[in-house]
Amino acid sequence: MIQTSARLLQLLSLLQVRREWTGPDLADRMGVTERTVRRDIDKLRNLGYPIHATPGIAGGYQLGAGAQLPPLLLDDNEALAVALGLNSVAAGPVAGIGEASVRALAKLEQVLPSRLRPKFAMLKAAVTTLPSNAASVDPQQLTVVSAAISDRRQISFEYVRSDGDSARRLVEPYRLVDTGRRWYLVAWDLEREGWRTFRADRFASLPSERRKYTPRPLPAEDLAAYVQQSITRSPYRFDVVVRLRAPLAEVAAVVSSQYATLTADGDQATILRSGWDSLASAGAYLASLDMNFEIIEPEEFRTFALDLSHRLRAAAGTVSEVADAGTKPQ
Repeated sequence: MIQTSARLLQLLSLLQVRREWTGPDLADRMGVTERTVRRDIDKLRNLGYPIHATPGIAGGYQLGAGAQLPPLLLDDNEALAVALGLNSVAAGPVAGIGEASVRALAKLEQVLPSRLRPKFAMLKAAVTTLPSNAASVDPQQLTVVSAAISDRRQISFEYVRSDGDSARRLVEPYRLVDTGRRWYLVAWDLEREGWRTFRADRFASLPSERRKYTPRPLPAEDLAAYVQQSITRSPYRFDVVVRLRAPLAEVAAVVSSQYATLTADGDQATILRSGWDSLASAGAYLASLDMNFEIIEPEEFRTFALDLSHRLRAAAGTVSEVADAGTKPQ
């Protein structure tokens, strides 16, 4: 009995992580016969789990929405409370748990009974969160993308670029990355034939699923680091590298990972790398940190800083002129 219960839980877990499974695939993953899979599917149905079957060679099993919430999970009020909480976390991501909340919300909405859906929609409309620095994202967009990633299906969506123009994109989605302030999608762009990083808050339409795809080798083992590289350096005209005369912990307390990558340079210095379209903006930002720093690259930034220092010195006047100005009557 214990072995059978454990197998049922394993089967249910597999049905939740992928949109559709064939009988042979499930049997292979679970190490049982296809006949055992069919029996276990019937047992889950008897317990209230809505599992649909499609006949034929291309058919399979799919977990769908049912008439009642499956037992041993949540009652109606608990299901609404959890769905609302997950929706809030997904809409205003909390660093470290945002991606998990989207996966959980996708699973819960998949089996949420139809009678609870209007209540859930009303609760979402009635709850308002205080504004924050986090970019607003429709949780439904994230759940659709998350499901497509699990099912390995292409998605198509309208995307607004940084210049305000929009275009239709067709991509193979691979990973959602939560940076705390924004959501990013790492995907292979089929038209541009290359890896791209998309801001989820710039999706102008709900992504629609297309045909399945065969996974490609990822552009990096650490996709979170890959996204940080993309958003802090790659899209910009200048790749600025400076050495700040302060320990890494002190710099990290004031410099967000959204704007730069930081590396310790001994105990008392930190290497900061960041992308900028304007050297003036880079100079103003670094000056605002109120830390001594040394420009490593590019050479254009060093030249710009020297020219700026001459202009600032001329604007301030000589030491004697500044002293005289301080003694003039107001």
